[in-house]
Amino acid sequence: MIQTPYFIPDASVLDALKIAALSGIDVRLMIPNKPDHPFVYWATYSHVGELLKTGGKVYIYENGFIHAKTMIADGKIATVGTANIDLRSFRLNFEVNAFLYDQALVEELVNIFGNDMEKSRELTMEEYKNRSLGIRFKESISRLLSPIL
Repeated sequence: MIQTPYFIPDASVLDALKIAALSGIDVRLMIPNKPDHPFVYWATYSHVGELLKTGGKVYIYENGFIHAKTMIADGKIATVGTANIDLRSFRLNFEVNAFLYDQALVEELVNIFGNDMEKSRELTMEEYKNRSLGIRFKESISRLLSPIL
């Protein structure tokens, strides 16, 4: 389970998520419906399509801008911090994340994710395929700019 306002992963992160989804692991990504940076928003959308194609699930948070940066693995370990899943956070910015191994804290984060899912809608592959030519164009331009976003 991943919550991030900006999903612009490098190839290794995206490949790891796609392999996990193809392996039958329940990969869930939650992104905001309301962008704070249009180019980042459209670049995010271009990357979620690849995750959807491999069986990952994408949820669009409908209750405002979600700024959480959380990742939970197997309900046993979690990380929370300032790092977005983007190249700037991984390579340029000085980010910090805490890794949590405490079962009670991880369960609380799982519950928070579940509550946020109730305020979200699932982005289906059909909906993604039917997006307009204008949106596809915005995604393509934004994806080209991904390394500097």
